Amino acid sequence: MTDTTTALAREAKPQRHKVTGDVHLLLCRGTEVLFGQRQNTGFEDGAWHLPSGHLEADESVVDALIREAREEIGVAIEPEDVHFSHIMHNSSSGGRIALFFTVDTWQGEPTNLEPEKCSALEWFAAGALPDRMIPYCRTAMERIAACDSFSVYGW
Repeated sequence: MTDTTTALAREAKPQRHKVTGDVHLLLCRGTEVLFGQRQNTGFEDGAWHLPSGHLEADESVVDALIREAREEIGVAIEPEDVHFSHIMHNSSSGGRIALFFTVDTWQGEPTNLEPEKCSALEWFAAGALPDRMIPYCRTAMERIAACDSFSVYGW
């Protein structure tokens, strides 16, 4: 094979999709879910969103959720108290896999530990979500309420 043939073969082969993994926490108190109001992030500031974060290298999705809960709202969650709720393939930033987990048992009082990125924490009834939310999160919450465990958003 010539160098030109090899280069053409490489160009014709589709590139593998690289995806970022996000974890989202539905911390539930009865029929209410905890949300934080974003600020100073440069993305959807003023919108309400679930405690969330990126999956890091060498970390399970459950470990990531537990870490984010501790870092953002100061609560301790046991792995056996984490329950899968929804997975969304979201088109933002070239593609993300957003995993949503429900937790209704934890230790500690939710506290805003990232006031530079979050102006407030507030409980909202699952059936009366805040008016301003990041759109993909609203869609995921609606799908979770409908007991639908999978969605595709923005593609």
